[in-house]
Amino acid sequence: MIESLTTVAPVEVIRRHFPALERTHNGYAVAYFDGPGGTQVPRAVVAAMNDYLYHHNANTHWAYPTSQETDEIIENARQTVAEFLNAASSEIAFGQNMTSLTYHLGRALGRQFKVGDEIIITELDHHANIDSWRALERERGVTIRQLQLDTASGQLNLQELANLLNEKTRLVAIGAASNALGTINEVKRASQMARQAGALSFTDAVHYAPHQLVDVQEIGCDFLACSAYKFYGPHLGILYGRKELIEAIDFPRLRPAPDYSPERAETGTQSHEAIAGAAAAVDFLASLVAGEARRERLQIVYDEMHARQKELTAQLWEGLSAIKGVKVYGPAPDAARTSTVAFTVKHHPSEAVTKALVKRGVFTSHGDFYALTVVERLGLAAEGLVRAGCTCYTTAEEVERLLAGVRALVSEK
Repeated sequence: MIESLTTVAPVEVIRRHFPALERTHNGYAVAYFDGPGGTQVPRAVVAAMNDYLYHHNANTHWAYPTSQETDEIIENARQTVAEFLNAASSEIAFGQNMTSLTYHLGRALGRQFKVGDEIIITELDHHANIDSWRALERERGVTIRQLQLDTASGQLNLQELANLLNEKTRLVAIGAASNALGTINEVKRASQMARQAGALSFTDAVHYAPHQLVDVQEIGCDFLACSAYKFYGPHLGILYGRKELIEAIDFPRLRPAPDYSPERAETGTQSHEAIAGAAAAVDFLASLVAGEARRERLQIVYDEMHARQKELTAQLWEGLSAIKGVKVYGPAPDAARTSTVAFTVKHHPSEAVTKALVKRGVFTSHGDFYALTVVERLGLAAEGLVRAGCTCYTTAEEVERLLAGVRALVSEK
């Protein structure tokens, strides 16, 4: 891990922990701007996963050493992730990914919903936080209401949420940040509005968690989901739920399976190595600054990372906006947003732009990113968006290389 520091480690030091950054393509060091789809992984995370598989691999709750060690590793990971989210370890469930956890929660909640009950979703969300709830239209006769996206600003108008809420509302499902446009939403306010209406609140924090330190107590949500592979960990989904709700909801489960929180919200044998890796990812982030309490260190790191990435976002946004034929989408750099920037290049489908940038060792993602409704509302369903995300290992030089690649593409005859 990183040696004790009085300030957050500089980007040059952080980059040494990511072997993926040693990769080259076409003579260039690879610049990974695909973080919104999954960040690269530091050595400490892989080491934790290897250690589990090599030395502790077993199934849970049996009376022999490796099984007991597995139980301890999982419980320690729950505690670590709980600190990351400002929750209790008994409120942290793990699963394959956020999508499967959300479908699982939806089926469980659906057992207590009836025909005519209403769920509010938004047009700005990843479809894991749309289709998981729309499934209850078919299965339970629930009515889905949708909060619209302002395509000009890339934001939601929560004043309109008040018009959608009524005595039939059972759940408000809203993303904390848009994985397509980078918009940060007022989820605390939305959760308060839901509670005042007598409804539950679900927060999709998959894109938010890598950029802002989650605080479920401050947000006031009933449920929140995120994914470790978006904040330098392995592919693993995480679900927070208030303990009293997890213990009250009729989760689909096998009869011999644990019936206590949080395991009653989990199904089958978990990826124990991924759970160990998720905890290591949180510890890696906390290790970027010295201190005693992990949560306090995480807050310092996140504040500094946000400041650094805000500068990179402004560099990227302003650079793209200055290129003729390029259009940038979503909130401006000085608005509440993450360091994810979406854009299009006139006469070039998003996939073609990505392929052109690859020639310079710049990796971006393209298409709809499972935020299909956003792309449809922008009128870009055919060509899609190009998405570039800045992370803890992104440099100003890499941003400039991306800009140079777009300029070169536009200047081609």
